[in-house]
Amino acid sequence: MQLEICASSFNSALAAKLGGAHRIELCSALGVGGITPSAGLLHRVLSELDIETHVLIRPRDGDFCYHESEIEVMIHDIQYAKKAGAHGVVFGALTADYSLDITCLKRLAQAAQGIQASFHKAFDQLTDPLKAFPALANLGIKRVLTSGSKATAVAGLSNLESWQQSFGDILQIMPGGGIRPNNAALFIPGNFNSIHSAAIASGAVETSQSLVRELKQIITP
Repeated sequence: MQLEICASSFNSALAAKLGGAHRIELCSALGVGGITPSAGLLHRVLSELDIETHVLIRPRDGDFCYHESEIEVMIHDIQYAKKAGAHGVVFGALTADYSLDITCLKRLAQAAQGIQASFHKAFDQLTDPLKAFPALANLGIKRVLTSGSKATAVAGLSNLESWQQSFGDILQIMPGGGIRPNNAALFIPGNFNSIHSAAIASGAVETSQSLVRELKQIITP
């Protein structure tokens, strides 16, 4: 099982790399759930760190219902991330009734062609997640980051395992939300391709590096 680490600074990305993470989701402003990272941060991470990097595409905090001007910004950010050398992008878009915004998602997925596309935790706001899996797969989305429609991935574990059994052959179900060394082993039996964690401590890179290394050792013994 692979380990994806959410990184919101160069130091957190460095800690993920040094700790042995397989992939990072690069963003800014974790305090509001993450938004698109700056061009400067993206450039430095891609030019100085040899780690698979997926870029969060989210123009603002708040809901995931986007106006045309915001969609245009997201498309531009995807194109910029591709040109900069990102390995993937992470996005999501919903309608006011908490369904997939297929029209918006088609445009974002088209802009992302050539690199991997993932759907972020907006998935956990959907009223009908079972219907969403095949729809996302049809758009070319590779993976879905989700806590199983619950507050944390541990609370949603039964849903996650069920979804993995039903839809894991068409796209990757990636558990995320409160996964730390003390509970990561719970996800091993589920046969997930990867898990997502924000196990980055404030302060020294060495502290975060140790957390990442501990997580990786647990899920890849």
